[in-house]
Amino acid sequence: MTRRLAAIAAVIAASSLLAACTPERTQIVPSDPAVPTSEASPAVAPEDSAVYSQDASWSRCGELECATLQVPVDWSDPNGPTVDLAINRHAATDASARLGSLLINPGGPGGSGLDLTPAFVTSAGEDLLAAYDVIGFDPRGVGASTPVACGDAEDIDAYYLPDLTLDTQEQIDAARQATVDFAALCRDLTGPLIENVDTSSAARDMDVIRAVLGDDQLHYLGYSYGTQLGATYAELYPERVGRMVLDGAVDFTLDEETAAADQARGFEGALSNFIGWCLGEADCPLDANPETARQQIKDIALTARDEGYRAAGGSEVNGNLMVYGIVVTLYDEASWIYLEAGLDEVLNDGTADIFFQLGNFYLDKDSGNGDYLSNSTWVFTAIGCLDAGEVDPTTVASLADFRAVVEEASPTFGWWFASALGCDGWPWQSKDPVTSLDAADGAAPILVIGTTNDPATPLAWAESLSEQLASSSLLIWDGEGHTAYGRSNQCVVDAVDGYLVDGVMPSSGMRC
Repeated sequence: MTRRLAAIAAVIAASSLLAACTPERTQIVPSDPAVPTSEASPAVAPEDSAVYSQDASWSRCGELECATLQVPVDWSDPNGPTVDLAINRHAATDASARLGSLLINPGGPGGSGLDLTPAFVTSAGEDLLAAYDVIGFDPRGVGASTPVACGDAEDIDAYYLPDLTLDTQEQIDAARQATVDFAALCRDLTGPLIENVDTSSAARDMDVIRAVLGDDQLHYLGYSYGTQLGATYAELYPERVGRMVLDGAVDFTLDEETAAADQARGFEGALSNFIGWCLGEADCPLDANPETARQQIKDIALTARDEGYRAAGGSEVNGNLMVYGIVVTLYDEASWIYLEAGLDEVLNDGTADIFFQLGNFYLDKDSGNGDYLSNSTWVFTAIGCLDAGEVDPTTVASLADFRAVVEEASPTFGWWFASALGCDGWPWQSKDPVTSLDAADGAAPILVIGTTNDPATPLAWAESLSEQLASSSLLIWDGEGHTAYGRSNQCVVDAVDGYLVDGVMPSSGMRC
């Protein structure tokens, strides 16, 4: 069991193409002297920003090349102060076949594209790697780009880890005030960037990358939230869309309640599939009746919330950390063995060391010293809440209605989906939100991919996003887990590479 645990990070990261660690910084980086700025910048359109005239200065970083670009802190002031945007490059392996650059994004929001690049090039098709310079980037606010900072590990733990009781208006108001206070701390440590890490701003940054790299069109492959980023780019710059693939599609036009219910239903379905698999294993620790087995898992999570489990070194696993530890294994069926091992430990030993490690892996946190390895946890909040727009204040009645919806969608996890207030209390909103995809009708063909049993981005989201993108085709992988390209089968590889390399779009509705 210990040897298997040692491989958790490698298995999940490789199979899901998740982000790894990047160094944390806490201050706005001064503007690059090569990019003109002024205290009172003249009114210019975003595409006329001086950052479009910069050059990338590449240097070796291991097996890749790295560079740092400058982008405006606030795209409503395109020639105002700038921040760093870190990018890296895996050069096309066949100069004679090179088509241009392919930007990639791992999702999140908050995932590191710099960390995605080396994993991507080990799983992508050979024809794709021959044809494109693969370009990873840490979006604004993330990782090695000028980062969002919200305090030390103690500050982060105090906001994200406690199990909240939200039965009274006083408790709800206290939770809202905690968000207000946390946002204020982020603003103090990050500066005005915290108000400008929305998806539209990140999409405008991608257009700067495109221009600096010398490409007339943006070729792009985005996973999960990266599909929202790509679709937003298509809405803002339809005429500049090249060959675009959106894998594990997010329908970001859905209202919060519908999206939460869809995702809760997705994780419940993935748990059902895990239970079916586990009961076919010789050493499955669960009861032989699937519904009793499901109740066992729910009871473990609720016991963690109400009483807590002990882990190695005297650490405690509460309800939040327990659910994090469970759901992270549902992103890929290759990780089900770790969920089985964690359940076996709890049911037979009464301890939860495996779930402690899994939960910390979900948070990108060192389970030994408690340090966060990246800022992905809090930048997820900063980006998502800017994009969420205005949020109605939560009341006892509205929370009860929401709880009923998500508990119907997920008997096991519904209570957890309703145990926090989301973005209620976050003080800022995107200045340039994309709420529809009408302009994207003019974009070049886009390939949208959905997986039949994807818990995090249900297939229905890929179907609805494809319907909204008039130029798109939908590719469906009959499989388990989150996203498809790089972790599915040759059929998917051939379809994606056939489009990105040869320009041959698979027929919409094709299944692999």
